[in-house]
Amino acid sequence: MRLMYYLKKIRDGYVINQVSHIKLPLFEPSPIIRNRLIFSGRVQKVGFRLETYELAKRLCLTGWVKNRNDKNVEAEIQGENAKILFLIKCLKSLKRASVSDVAIQELPIVDDETNFTVIK
Repeated sequence: MRLMYYLKKIRDGYVINQVSHIKLPLFEPSPIIRNRLIFSGRVQKVGFRLETYELAKRLCLTGWVKNRNDKNVEAEIQGENAKILFLIKCLKSLKRASVSDVAIQELPIVDDETNFTVIK
């Protein structure tokens, strides 16, 4: 059990380091939107939620991310459209995960949301 704990800590450190080295482009202002995203493929047990969380924080996006029982990952993300599209592009290009599809659904904006969280 302790070994799994340490392996997870190493993976989490790797993920955080990788996200901190992503070069963010200069984004043109774009409309604020909210999307529900469902990522399918090999997206659980590879640090996918942590990657989403860390990248969303760097991009100043709000919302949440969680694992689903069907082995997919679901997120509701709010912010500038260009930043959300960049986040999706980054997550689809991960080497340790394999995103086979991203279902996107537009949602109404949540006015009082101020942060991004990982739902366990």
